[in-house]
Amino acid sequence: MPDADELVANALAAVRGTDVRQAERQLDQLMVGTGAADGATAVDAALLGRLVRGLSRLWPRGWQPADVDRIAHRRLGSRAALLVRAAMAAQRRRQTEPVPAWWDDQLRALTADIRRTEDDVLASWTIAEGLDRADALRIAVDTLALVESLPPIAVLRPPPGTTGAVTARPVGAARSGSPMLDRVRALLAKAESTTFPAEAEALTAKAQELIARHSIDEALLAAGAERGDQPGGVRLSTDTPYAGAKALLVQEVAAANRCEAVWSDDLGFTTVLGWPADLVAVELLYTSLLVQATAAMLRGRAERRSGSGRRTKVWDESFLNAFALRIGERLRTATEAATDAADRAAAETAGAERLLPVLAARGEAVRERLDTLFPGVTRHRLSVRDAEGWSSGTSAADRASLDVGGGRKPRQVPGGPDRRPPGRR
Repeated sequence: MPDADELVANALAAVRGTDVRQAERQLDQLMVGTGAADGATAVDAALLGRLVRGLSRLWPRGWQPADVDRIAHRRLGSRAALLVRAAMAAQRRRQTEPVPAWWDDQLRALTADIRRTEDDVLASWTIAEGLDRADALRIAVDTLALVESLPPIAVLRPPPGTTGAVTARPVGAARSGSPMLDRVRALLAKAESTTFPAEAEALTAKAQELIARHSIDEALLAAGAERGDQPGGVRLSTDTPYAGAKALLVQEVAAANRCEAVWSDDLGFTTVLGWPADLVAVELLYTSLLVQATAAMLRGRAERRSGSGRRTKVWDESFLNAFALRIGERLRTATEAATDAADRAAAETAGAERLLPVLAARGEAVRERLDTLFPGVTRHRLSVRDAEGWSSGTSAADRASLDVGGGRKPRQVPGGPDRRPPGRR
């Protein structure tokens, strides 16, 4: 009989192939095991060992725990994702090289409910999910095939075991308890809960104004301290349904906060590049605005005229695209107003040339980071397929005046825009 490692390798090769019967035969061989009394235990250990090794090879290739968890959910479902989480916890226990604090925080958030054991990871997962042996082995092999097939992606932060893994400055971690961010969260929570669109938009605009002021303060402090930092990055989920509209919303929020965004549609996320305070802002605003956009879309569906022959999906996509573009303009208006006010204050206290060059230099650093990490980015043209949905989405984001202190009024978004959503990899 083959040993456990060979059985796993044969099953994996068969699953990757096109012969379904051969794949089932190899899974049957895994069920039989090595023929020894502890054959099932040996197979489980071989599967876990190979999965752990596969995960450890992903970290230097740009993947983070949250990314692997997200794509396991996307490709294979919740059961496979839970197995991945247990395997990542096992891999972390075996990790001897330095591991950054942000990495442990991210992993801890994913694995908080997983029982900390070393030897019976697959058995514990099988019992917890109520699976029989055959289904458990099938999911485990599929999960291993996924982990070993993932391509390299941009390395946003030094991964475990590399130079700078421990000393790297965490993106936004020190700001999680900021009083300003607490105020922003409170404003966004009210915006999500209110049933009045005008109030939601006004609250969101106020949150953006606070964020813009905070970002300016951070920029001036960083310039004064003369740190050698470079822009960082985060990945935000832009999965189905309406992945393109979600990616467009990320891009608009990112642009309003001096960040760059790249959509990896095949992997289900958008990468946002920027400075720490700006990245925190983008995460907060995108999460809240996605909730608000979805609620507005559902209300808009209910308000559609009876007898409309338009398909709901096409209407929804047009609605969400229009919502994203209008909200983006309003957020940029708030940012411009805050920047103008801060520039006038800087002119009075430290000379007119203090603020704008700092912001320009930081913007250029973000663009250089984009060119370094994503040299092959292309653009994708936005198409509008439902004029009614477009008009409704624009109105949903445009019902209230969001002038927050002298910014220019947003222009009207035409019915057939020549706008392009985030670049694709």
